[in-house]
Amino acid sequence: MLKKSLFAVAVVTLLAAMAPAGEIKIHDWPMSYISQELTDIPVLMDIGFWCFIADQDKLKIKLAQTAQTEASKHNYEGCTNVTIQSNFNMKLSCSIAKNGAVNGDYSCSVTPNTLSVGGGTVSVCAKITKAVLNTSGLVGGTKDLRVATVTLKVAPQ
Repeated sequence: MLKKSLFAVAVVTLLAAMAPAGEIKIHDWPMSYISQELTDIPVLMDIGFWCFIADQDKLKIKLAQTAQTEASKHNYEGCTNVTIQSNFNMKLSCSIAKNGAVNGDYSCSVTPNTLSVGGGTVSVCAKITKAVLNTSGLVGGTKDLRVATVTLKVAPQ
């Protein structure tokens, strides 16, 4: 009988010692109710891509005449500097959408077309070749006529 009792006590003690992590196995809480550490939980996070252009509302490209290719057809070009902050290496590109105010061949460019983590300043340029200014509705002396919109695009490198 003593052997069986001793064996039963040993089995219960062994099972109590093998309690899984995250369980508190005490019958009496310490003298005062003190928080007991139960487990550590890792906190994980996915870092997203972000970029920021300051003062976007002040950006504009002002075109200036660079050449006249033939009668009533002109070339215009202009650039603006854009400061970009980012947390990733990026490749930049642009597209231009003319609004029909001035007919011609439109193009845009970004220099440099890559930036490293942290960002930097790029030059965004627009160009119109063979601009036709003798269309109806265009009055000489008009200031700041919006002829197109350049869209700056960015992708992770």
